[in-house]
Amino acid sequence: MGLNSKDLLSIHDLSVGEVATILDVARKLKRKQKNGEPHEYCKGKTLAMIFSKASTRTRVSFETGFHQLGGHPIYLSDSASQVGRGEPVRDTARVLSRFVDGIMIRTFSHDEVKELAQYATIPVINGLTDLLHPCQALTDIFTIMEHQKVLKGRKLVYVGDGNNMAHSLMFACAKVGMHMVCASPKGYQPDPEILRLAQEDGAMTGAKITVEENLLEAAKGADVLYTDVWASMGQEEEFAERKKVLGSYQINKELLAVARPEAIVLHCLPAHRGEEITEDVMEGPQSVIFDQAENRLHVQKAIMALLMSEENL
Repeated sequence: MGLNSKDLLSIHDLSVGEVATILDVARKLKRKQKNGEPHEYCKGKTLAMIFSKASTRTRVSFETGFHQLGGHPIYLSDSASQVGRGEPVRDTARVLSRFVDGIMIRTFSHDEVKELAQYATIPVINGLTDLLHPCQALTDIFTIMEHQKVLKGRKLVYVGDGNNMAHSLMFACAKVGMHMVCASPKGYQPDPEILRLAQEDGAMTGAKITVEENLLEAAKGADVLYTDVWASMGQEEEFAERKKVLGSYQINKELLAVARPEAIVLHCLPAHRGEEITEDVMEGPQSVIFDQAENRLHVQKAIMALLMSEENL
């Protein structure tokens, strides 16, 4: 069992069945890891990890995960490789394809990742771009499944900036039949083209994907409340303006009271407590944020194994 896709660039590119396969393999690999069972599906393989953006969770989860799969990860930063020194992406893609078995890239431009995949003859995994964050969104769906069992018909409400995280969550919810409302102010709402594509995906599974300005209205009956920082990496100079506009888009006790009693709270981290989420909610009984953080390891292992292993998973 593998994926029909060579790469994982966007959840939109995956079929409903492929998303289900990733979630199923992640569950199996998590169980194996917890039981101390070997699962070296990538033994003898090498993964090049290209980082143009700083990272804690992405680097540690991919590096640890590939090591647990029996493979050898190589960290490449802009400062320590030709990638950041003007070598064309298509050249990097073709050279690395001769050396390694897969590439994970975390960078700014989504077009750069698409070009890398176009010229590489090996799998390319999008570890994050300014447009999309597919590995995180698949992790989020996996975490919801662990805590709420059934995904279809659940309602996820995303609070704040309609950024790469919001985009990937729209695609992920659409593929598994979850309804999603992106609660964002004007000027900070998701890309209309991404919204259109997600709604098309949702039409196949019965998922409704919408955008709403009124936060309290959006959060009514939510099974999942999700937020991200007001200013992402590279947007620090805009923070004062963003705080002014996004200041009321916060997960707090008042918002939690509007959601379903058993609702869970997610955040992709790093969190700025007191800004997009309050301390009491982040540390409260409905927060599963650190389960979610751990699950990056298991879901990314599933993705790497499905793309890079010849074994039957």
